[in-house]
Amino acid sequence: MMRLWWMQIRAVIRLEMKKTFFARRGLWIYVLALLPLLLFMGHNLVMSREQARRHRLASQSERQLTYPDLLGVQPGMTGQDVISRLGKPPRLYHWNERRQSDTASPVLVLHESFHYSDGTNDLYVDLADGKVTNTNLRDGYNLSEDIVVFAGVFQFFYLRLAIFFGCLGIFMNLFRGEILDKSLHFYFLAPIRREVLMAGKFLAGLLATCIIFGTSELLQIVVFATNYSPNVRDLYLYQNHGLASAAAYLGVTVLACLGYGAFFLAAGMLFRNPILPAAGILIWEAVNPFLPSLLQKFSVIYYLKALCPVDIPSPPGTSPVLALLVSNSDPVSAPVAIMGVVVVAILVLYASSLQVRRMEINYTTE
Repeated sequence: MMRLWWMQIRAVIRLEMKKTFFARRGLWIYVLALLPLLLFMGHNLVMSREQARRHRLASQSERQLTYPDLLGVQPGMTGQDVISRLGKPPRLYHWNERRQSDTASPVLVLHESFHYSDGTNDLYVDLADGKVTNTNLRDGYNLSEDIVVFAGVFQFFYLRLAIFFGCLGIFMNLFRGEILDKSLHFYFLAPIRREVLMAGKFLAGLLATCIIFGTSELLQIVVFATNYSPNVRDLYLYQNHGLASAAAYLGVTVLACLGYGAFFLAAGMLFRNPILPAAGILIWEAVNPFLPSLLQKFSVIYYLKALCPVDIPSPPGTSPVLALLVSNSDPVSAPVAIMGVVVVAILVLYASSLQVRRMEINYTTE
């Protein structure tokens, strides 16, 4: 019997995969999945242009500069000290400022701005009357900051919006779409148990969402890593746990598809209007950090946040509400978080299997 059920599940998966991947009403899901990828590709394009500009500026310098050379310039030095240390600036700006003094006549103050580069980093030196008043060293590669930005995009856009609404569009239509197309009765008239039909549909939706969003996440990681030089990239991947973080991001993506998919499959069988349950689940996930500790555990995002490999820091001055959203005040271990998502999904799917047995079709009321 199990062999027969598995053959039927595979047949349903083959039928559903074609409809899921090539359905016109699901094209927006691909756009949603690719938005973060386009964001990082645009960032790479801007950074490559900036890097080319720095190389041109470095080639115009009198000598080949290094990062310690740029660090050696400090406020209080004279302009001649800077030039003797770094050479003539490849870019020089100057202007006069008319200042009022204690005497009747105003005083002209000469301002200068030196711009240097070592090919990777930029140094801006501000001078007034020949003395350095301020230095601004801008790092070309800020790996730690970019890692936090990547984590923020993943947690706040990809998990909470892209995967959420992508699962909504795919899993909600597994049964609801068949009812609107008036084709669900063909499945119900076939010699197949309804629980087996539901399992096949769910696995097809899970496979589709994992392929779509997992591929997008993998491409995001590749584009993010290729933004850096080979030395920085190897340092991130092999010494700063970059490969482990990439595996964690892909695993969280799969678990998000599993958890949200189970909820939206059940909602598609229970509700005629998908907007109401989607809004309810979205609000529940959004207010999860503000709920009591016991209620937080009945949420998908509670476990997914615990599995994210990078914690987003809260800088000083952050509002308590935003700090609560980015932090995980009650973290759980990775095995508990994984089991939490799986158990919640299994419970929701079990309830869906009970509902599908009693499900009746009445196209005239749709």
